[in-house]
Amino acid sequence: MSIQAQSAALERPAGRTATMIAAAAYALLWTVLAINPADRSAWLLENALVLLLFCLLWFIRRQFRFSNASLLLILLFLSLHTLGSHYTYSEVPYDQWWQALTGHTLNSVFGWERNHYDRLVHFSYGLLLAYPIREFFLRIVEVRGFWAYFLPLDFTLSTSALYELIEWGAAEVFGGDLGMHYLGTQGDIWDAHKDMGLAALGALLAMLTAAAINRHARRDIAWEWSQHMKPPAQR
Repeated sequence: MSIQAQSAALERPAGRTATMIAAAAYALLWTVLAINPADRSAWLLENALVLLLFCLLWFIRRQFRFSNASLLLILLFLSLHTLGSHYTYSEVPYDQWWQALTGHTLNSVFGWERNHYDRLVHFSYGLLLAYPIREFFLRIVEVRGFWAYFLPLDFTLSTSALYELIEWGAAEVFGGDLGMHYLGTQGDIWDAHKDMGLAALGALLAMLTAAAINRHARRDIAWEWSQHMKPPAQR
């Protein structure tokens, strides 16, 4: 298949429509959950990085654009984050929701003693964002082969470590309940290590899945997208 045909397939209207619907749904979710969060100060801290992300995406929109698939993955991750920032991560009532549906708590099923919503989001950071990160490396750094799968994993782990340092710094600066809500360790001294490990595991699974799909299809869809986004003279 030629690059032109691949580009046409990647730009199908159905994909753009799904992305616009997902973006509208996320905007609605964010607006509703922004009205009365459990802790307004913690909510502002949690959403500062989201604002920075949107500013970055807007700033580079002419030089770099993610594929529809990557945008959907980013929006899904941001939706999970939005829910966590509304309740504060350590108090998302997933146990009550599960009990209302099944009659028993999810924590009792797995023998958990803490709220694990933050663990889900850290795992989802790697699982959902490693593919968009891979698109970025393919386009900007133009890596191929092993490095095209390893660098997203490495980037995920390094940014997870950076985020843990930011959490620690914010907790030191703000202190009190605000610092503890933002840090969200829930008394686990290994909380940061587990969060980073789960992010790395999510990214590893995402890259293994992408590699398996590409091997089966005998084509690299993310690479095709990176070629599509180049100016015609550079293809």
